[in-house]
Amino acid sequence: MTDFQLTDSSGRAFTRRDLTRAPALVFFGFTHCPDVCPTTLVKLAQLRRRAPVAGLQVLFISVDPQRDTPSVLGTYVHAFDPQFRGLTGDPQTIARLAANFGVAVNRVELPGGNYTMDHSAVVFVLDDSAHIVAIFTPPFDVAALGADLVRAAPYLGAKARTTT
Repeated sequence: MTDFQLTDSSGRAFTRRDLTRAPALVFFGFTHCPDVCPTTLVKLAQLRRRAPVAGLQVLFISVDPQRDTPSVLGTYVHAFDPQFRGLTGDPQTIARLAANFGVAVNRVELPGGNYTMDHSAVVFVLDDSAHIVAIFTPPFDVAALGADLVRAAPYLGAKARTTT
């Protein structure tokens, strides 16, 4: 993964190096999403609360930086879990990072001048070196995700340890 610089929901810079502090679950989405994003974030909040991996961080990377400012992202992600971090940046950086992860993103124009964003709905599991070690695909079942995290724990790095 190449280096990048985003802004988190507190207005602080967030770079690839920040991904090396702890294992992470990464999901690309947007705050105006009517169903997939909020449903996924509910599941990730449930998973994080009973996470079998200590220190697991959940990152929501916006694919709609035009509308998803740091403060909008903060309000949105913290409604699901106060520990979640929303990340945004300039459109080119977001596009490069999404491509780096293999996430498809497409802006879809709607009648009346509005738009929505089509995007891949997968959750990436990163180790504490920012390497993708697993990919979760829908439908998301919290118990199954937890079991998968236990199996993935040996690959999450020295900072990861299971709590079960």
